Amino acid sequence: MDMTGKLLIAMPGMEDPRFEHAVVAICAHSPEGAMGLIVNKPLPKPAMSDLLGQLGITVPTSDLRGGEPILFGGPVETGRGFVLHSRDWPRGADQAGAIMEVSPDMAMTATRDILEAMASGHGPERALLALGYAGWGPGQLEAEIMSNGWLVADGDAELALGADHATKWMRALGAMGIDPRTLSASAGRA
Repeated sequence: MDMTGKLLIAMPGMEDPRFEHAVVAICAHSPEGAMGLIVNKPLPKPAMSDLLGQLGITVPTSDLRGGEPILFGGPVETGRGFVLHSRDWPRGADQAGAIMEVSPDMAMTATRDILEAMASGHGPERALLALGYAGWGPGQLEAEIMSNGWLVADGDAELALGADHATKWMRALGAMGIDPRTLSASAGRA
């Protein structure tokens, strides 16, 4: 089953602390593996405006987006940035191959031009910048799901791209009708 566009919700028994209470937007999934971005773990620093400044991208002082946090996207390639965003960008620009369709409502771009567009106020309506990504080899993600590491939920751009990172895990579970107090860290078989 192709899980591109789905959300992974970490189960309470997640053994890797980097993924504790994580919500991951799956950006690509195939027999070769999977790639996703954690959408609810803000990094303490740098702020987006600081990172853009390091890249030589000017952020107008009136632009509030520069103060948004950068997220920990996952433990792979943590020095590389990825933007998960609404599908309203690019506006008329030719970006063939630079934008990865994640779902009908979300896309991912990892090029400098989206950062420049965001800084100038011409970027997507909703976006988050993450450093690093979560990656799984062939069959690894499926094995983690079978071992009770993750719940799989339908993609939800409103939740994934929202700014309230602290409540995303609880809201993702709630959207599935699950009370986190009823979850067990143990896997079972019927």
